[in-house]
Amino acid sequence: METTCAFTGHRPHKFPWRDNEDDPRCIALKKAMTEQITALTKAGVTEYYSGGADGTDCWASLIVLTLREKNPALKLHCILPHEGQADSWSDSARERYHSILKRANSVEYVSRQYYNGCMIDRNHRLVESAGLLLAVYNGVRRSGTGATVNYARKTGRKIIVIDPRTRHITYEKIAPLTMQP
Repeated sequence: METTCAFTGHRPHKFPWRDNEDDPRCIALKKAMTEQITALTKAGVTEYYSGGADGTDCWASLIVLTLREKNPALKLHCILPHEGQADSWSDSARERYHSILKRANSVEYVSRQYYNGCMIDRNHRLVESAGLLLAVYNGVRRSGTGATVNYARKTGRKIIVIDPRTRHITYEKIAPLTMQP
């Protein structure tokens, strides 16, 4: 479990910049995510778990896939709520999603069909698969990301939270990560 990390975070509509990934705030958030995932990799994390949701999950997945180009020991595992998760997304988001799935080391579905609660079941499986949760979280408890962070706390996981607006990083049950050359 010390070498495993799951991701959770908000979808684009929860961010002030929404779908505009060219917004400097989005670019800065992705940079903060890259720094944390790079530091985790340097600390020995090799297995990453993504729920494949648009926004944070896909960005984190792409970061892992980019790092894997130089470090083939890294693995990306996608645990998805149901087949067709991306069917209603924009063309570009769907294209990115399918590109990630093609390059992932494994893809697992909680269910073939959507059902009420499949997202929660996916989030629980993500947390249970990893010793650490990296969350891009704005503090709103009544959200899927908030519920996932709370579940990770309840199950005693280590947690790193990146505030999407300020990019302030908090560490729970883990020493702060440092970027080393």
